[in-house]
Amino acid sequence: MSINFQRAAEKIIRHSGDRTTVGRVGILAILLGEKQAITHREIEVRLIGKRRLNRVTLYRVLEWLTERGLVHKIISTDRVWRFRANEDIHLHQHAHFECTRCTKVICLDDSPARQGWSLPTGYRLQEVELTVKGLCSQCV
Repeated sequence: MSINFQRAAEKIIRHSGDRTTVGRVGILAILLGEKQAITHREIEVRLIGKRRLNRVTLYRVLEWLTERGLVHKIISTDRVWRFRANEDIHLHQHAHFECTRCTKVICLDDSPARQGWSLPTGYRLQEVELTVKGLCSQCV
């Protein structure tokens, strides 16, 4: 893991006003270094050889990062959550692409999921999940 991702993770967490712990920084640094959303298990594998966290702590840190808007999670058709660091911590409204063969999930940052949704009176939009499915370039 690049020292730059480590430093960036520390800075992002510190900027959120919360404590920088080894687990928070390590997991966010891993996600910052990824080009696609990855699973809990893939994060766990990347932690091998580093300070290892037990599964419950890993889940708690991922939930903490998600609640703070530092990462977002995507569920795919295999019913496995995948996580990716947010480029913009204030807004996560973009589409995702899921490969129906290898289940890889990538964020389509240039394809906003934001629309002029017309909701009934008294309703408030919190998030939109838009997933485009097909074959990735490696599976075509």
